[in-house]
Amino acid sequence: MGEILLKDPKNGLSLISYAFNVSLSVGNLGGSQDLNNEGTQNRPYLIDTSHYLGELESEGKVTVDMENLVSLISSEIVGLHISGTFKPMKYGQNKQKGNGEKIPSLDPLGSTATEVLDTDDLSTLLTYWFLDSIERSYEYERENAKQSNLSPCREILCLIRQRCTDFIGLILQGVFCETPEVTSPLLSPLLNQTLPSELLPELAAKFSLNFDIFRRVFEPLLRGLWMRMNAGSVLNSRHRPPLVALHQLTDLKLINNFRPFAQLIALQSNFIPEPITKAVGNEIGTLAYLSPFFNISILYEDDHKLGDHFFSVQSPAENSVVFTLIREIEFSRTLLHKVVHGILSNLSSREKCVEFLAEVLRRNMSRTKMQADRRENTSDGPMLNYLAVFQTLCLKVTFDKVDPFYPYHPNSLVDLSNDTRINSSTSELEAWIGSLGDEVWIEPKFPTICWFLTIQAHHVCLIPAINTYQRLLRHMRELQKMVSELGATESLWRSGGNAERNKRLLKRWKNDIKLMTQSKLSTEAILLQSDFLRSCMNFYSTIAVYLNSVIVPGQRLGGDYPPLPLNPQVPPLFANLPEWYVEDIAEFTLFALQYAPLVVVEGMNESMVLWLLLTLCTSYYMRNPYLVAKLVEVLFVVNPHLQSGRTEDLHRRIMAHPIAEQHLASALMKFYTDVETTGASSEFYDKFSIRYHISIILKSMWQSHVHRMAIINESKSGKQFVRFVNMLMNDTTFLLDESLESLKRIHETQELQNDVKAWAGIGQEQQQARLRQLQMDERQCRSYLTLARETVEMFHYLTEQIREPFMRPELAGRLAAMLNFNLTQLCGPKCKNLKVKNPEKYGWEPRTLLGQLADIYLHLDCDAFAAALAGDERSFRQELFVDAATRMEKANIRYGAPLAQFRALANKAQNIVIQNLRQDTDYNDAPEEFRDPLMDTLMDDPVILPSGTVMDRSIIMRHLLNSNTDPFNRQPLSEDMLIANNELKQRIQEWKIKKQSPST
Repeated sequence: MGEILLKDPKNGLSLISYAFNVSLSVGNLGGSQDLNNEGTQNRPYLIDTSHYLGELESEGKVTVDMENLVSLISSEIVGLHISGTFKPMKYGQNKQKGNGEKIPSLDPLGSTATEVLDTDDLSTLLTYWFLDSIERSYEYERENAKQSNLSPCREILCLIRQRCTDFIGLILQGVFCETPEVTSPLLSPLLNQTLPSELLPELAAKFSLNFDIFRRVFEPLLRGLWMRMNAGSVLNSRHRPPLVALHQLTDLKLINNFRPFAQLIALQSNFIPEPITKAVGNEIGTLAYLSPFFNISILYEDDHKLGDHFFSVQSPAENSVVFTLIREIEFSRTLLHKVVHGILSNLSSREKCVEFLAEVLRRNMSRTKMQADRRENTSDGPMLNYLAVFQTLCLKVTFDKVDPFYPYHPNSLVDLSNDTRINSSTSELEAWIGSLGDEVWIEPKFPTICWFLTIQAHHVCLIPAINTYQRLLRHMRELQKMVSELGATESLWRSGGNAERNKRLLKRWKNDIKLMTQSKLSTEAILLQSDFLRSCMNFYSTIAVYLNSVIVPGQRLGGDYPPLPLNPQVPPLFANLPEWYVEDIAEFTLFALQYAPLVVVEGMNESMVLWLLLTLCTSYYMRNPYLVAKLVEVLFVVNPHLQSGRTEDLHRRIMAHPIAEQHLASALMKFYTDVETTGASSEFYDKFSIRYHISIILKSMWQSHVHRMAIINESKSGKQFVRFVNMLMNDTTFLLDESLESLKRIHETQELQNDVKAWAGIGQEQQQARLRQLQMDERQCRSYLTLARETVEMFHYLTEQIREPFMRPELAGRLAAMLNFNLTQLCGPKCKNLKVKNPEKYGWEPRTLLGQLADIYLHLDCDAFAAALAGDERSFRQELFVDAATRMEKANIRYGAPLAQFRALANKAQNIVIQNLRQDTDYNDAPEEFRDPLMDTLMDDPVILPSGTVMDRSIIMRHLLNSNTDPFNRQPLSEDMLIANNELKQRIQEWKIKKQSPST
């Protein structure tokens, strides 16, 4: 390296003593040489080194070898530490990096996270001393920049740093003393960002040649980081230093892009810990090496202290503070991605890292259960961090690099074993996979694995978090209602035997509401964050592209839309995918539409619009009708009227799509019919909710000329529209019946309450029972009237331009009977029983309903309809129509020509009634073979069913509108399976003629 002069007071010797913070004496100079003339009384005096220098001077030497001198000084410093001569020193008080850059605060909320440690550990003291020596060399360089660039000063500074690095390496190997097994002397300097920038690269390069030594040297450092991170929190910012440090380690690259620390992390015994209990999700979220770094969270369930501080109900944090917390989480997620990317970038640790990420998802699959035990799984905060990392890893993945068959690959890391398939059973799935040749399976590449794991991450991380949040809101509403109801009746129980119990309940419920409010606020800060929601929406749009490509092979980004109808044979690649591939997109879209509709408006691209319409218009591709119902709900919620116009642009884009214009109306009406039976125990009530959504969508479509013409054309195309009208009629009948009956019960209770004496006479217990029934009736009435209004309105606008299907023999009579019955309810002698207080509270608008019923009569006005009205012996009365017309005229509901037409229709029907009475023939004595076995009426057009049963065509056709089964054996049955029994028909006609003959 070179030599330096012994007697030059401004020579390298003084620089060396300054850097090592020691005192030296050189012969006649006496004392120690100090470049800055600082006092040396606090510096340790190196006796052996000074003696060596003195010997050189006595031998007449005027120079000394730098390398020997620096090594001797370093060795003597080590010896003095071992002998206990040196006093413990503090390292890290000068908060500057080795390159002179000022260290910024690590705490975004204002506190300091830098630690200055006192310790008696010998390895730590030695390490700190040499680190301090390196720091002093940089300090000298900063203060003497010009001289430091000249020889020999430049060489001396490099030598000091090199030798200090070498000795630190020896210390970490335990050459001079034992080193701690669970932490490292480098830990605090690394956390405080005071390690010289070149120290770790040089040590890593030196020890990586023998990885066993590298592991022995640096494994304690990784353990120390893991322990510090376990104690970290966003509240005190102690989460940041370990995470920043881990990023620095994983980012360190040597020759051939080898990342030794990434490799060492993957080799940690707890990188993928073995399961111990059944709570495997919780275990991996607690014990795995990377877990504490992913456990950074501001959710209340993850950090109660932070929640109490920032999300207190009494003093909630300001938006600026919450924004800072959110930015801190985003910063942490960015670093987490860099850490994971660093481990993945190292070829020898990539497979282990991918396995870890897959294992996190696999062990937390029970999060997706409806009744998941939260104690067995990783909580929402960390899981959303994993999701954010997955999303970032997938940003550059392109579809030309993704193998669509990967979910079925024998070595797939995506666990779909327990999932219900879109249109396939387990046996069908196994048979299909078995039919695939070996050439289908290609070696999975990282883009494919990463993309499909990210799909599963959304299912395991995001959807359960959304469900938890929505359950929390429901539970809060229920508790608030209970508190309100119990508080409202306090005067009744305050003096009773349950007073203390009720007070305890109120106190507990209010405390629960407080805790849930904190949880709600903290969850909203993360889950409703717009950038996060956009990232999710963007990824779901890529899933839509994938689904389009498997529904219609070759359908990728861009290109013309596929012609419909699609092949009735469901593509097996799509049929065997899990249902949640479809359901999750719908669930997230509905969630985002509720809380951040602009995210959906901006993020739903053409591929996602195509996917939505393809699946809606090809509903037979999905076995579970509730999947289609979810997509219908998405289209329903997109309606601008429900979103205050915020989704108008998106709604217009969807409805202007060629598939929507040509096929959507037909598909919706078909599904309206098909959803009559779903196989679920709740199908009877579910269908009303689904059909309500469809009715709102169709109403909005009716406003468009293009879609209106599509509906009108559908009404002319065959049986499908007739079945739709039949179901619409069934619903209207049931909903109006239930609504009006509820109104009658509400009226009865309100009348009883108005009679103070009668109300007091029934007793307190009976009063409470009646009030409970009243509340139930009010809820039911509101619900059913909401649905009934839409079905009646649909009848109203459909009959305005469509008549023929409503006049079909299997429909006309039932439709007339339904209208007549409800007209009797509104205008008959008992109509006053429908009068209630505050009718708007229930959505009860009798004037509007009466006007709509009258319009429907007029829309269908024809001879066939008049005959159908006349055939309703139960409800048709001419005086009913006269009374209804009078009421409408007085209330100004309808007037003029429409009323005249209404009266004329009633007269026409009455004339037909009279004519029928004159021609009435008694057929009650018809032979048994002439009578329909279901309705016991004389048959007009007998047909033979596949079972051999003979029925009247009109009766079996009416049955087939509701169910495609034989009414006697429940076997599948359709109209084309009916065989006309012309011989029997001829005999019936001859019998009727004979019966009508006067001679008989």
